[in-house]
Amino acid sequence: MSLSLAKAVAMLQLDLPENIVQHLSQYLDLLEKWNRTYNLTAIREREKMISHHVQDALVVLPTLDKRHKAQLSILDIGTGAGIPGLILALARSDWRLTLLDSNSKKTRFLVQAVAQLGLKNVTVEHQRIEQWQAGENHFDIVISRAYSSLRQFYQDAQPHCASSGLMIAMKGKIPEEELQHLSVAQDELSIEALNIPGLDAERHLISLCPASMRSR
Repeated sequence: MSLSLAKAVAMLQLDLPENIVQHLSQYLDLLEKWNRTYNLTAIREREKMISHHVQDALVVLPTLDKRHKAQLSILDIGTGAGIPGLILALARSDWRLTLLDSNSKKTRFLVQAVAQLGLKNVTVEHQRIEQWQAGENHFDIVISRAYSSLRQFYQDAQPHCASSGLMIAMKGKIPEEELQHLSVAQDELSIEALNIPGLDAERHLISLCPASMRSR
């Protein structure tokens, strides 16, 4: 299966560390092990984990790389099993990732994964975003694929995003109904279609700058 993983990563044609496949394989091994007991994700098959977790996270890299910033700080809200945050941390060792989730089983898994993979650029937080106190920290990027409401995501993300930062929602199809509930000008919103080779499903990034948020 490591060959299948290597092929899936290569198909994305991204600039990645030489050891990325080895580390991703270790991550998937650990996820499969924990999943048997704790049901961390609904996806059980390794092949689907590769396409729906690994590729789904890595395909975001070109958008984040455009920020042209070393030590990019990223908050992943509702990270679950570390998607996309932990996978992004494996791909970019100079970025600083904070993985936040309210499910203690998932954060325990993440703590174990971070330790086993030797990641020095990841912080795991067990808390609900509404109650989380980040202190003076404001992140360059706040990202999530956990929200069913764009409006709620942007409201939760805004207090934690730097004024020059970006709030990014990972979506499948363009969520037309969710977009209608946003009180922002269309030219302030960025909708980017993503392509995952071999996966017959739509993927989009819906991005917004904090300054664009207005109360309705």
